[in-house]
Amino acid sequence: QVQLVESGGGLVQAGGSLRLSCAASERTFGNYAIAWFRQAPGKKREFVARIGWSAGTTTYSDSVKDRFTISRDNAKNTVNLQMNSVKPDDTAVYYCAAGSWGISETSYYYWGPGTQVTVSS
Repeated sequence: QVQLVESGGGLVQAGGSLRLSCAASERTFGNYAIAWFRQAPGKKREFVARIGWSAGTTTYSDSVKDRFTISRDNAKNTVNLQMNSVKPDDTAVYYCAAGSWGISETSYYYWGPGTQVTVSS
């Protein structure tokens, strides 16, 4: 079983940058696609970005494309989400998840507890 822990959340001003990290407990982490999801207050959890096991393929939601970058280092069992030009609408709890390739929550088997990102205007 893969345990995931997110870090790097916090308070940032609109237009600023933040880097989230997701650390995994198992070396088998490299066998899974990794995705970031987020959930804003009163809203459903939504897909943000995903990266394939080899890091060769990435996908972003339209709302973060060209602003966020997902990357992974399988040797370090980590996945990062670089968030640039953040907006107040990016305020949410961000979750990393490990699983099969997909953009639905049901594609992912293991989840971290989440990290809060708050963007002030």
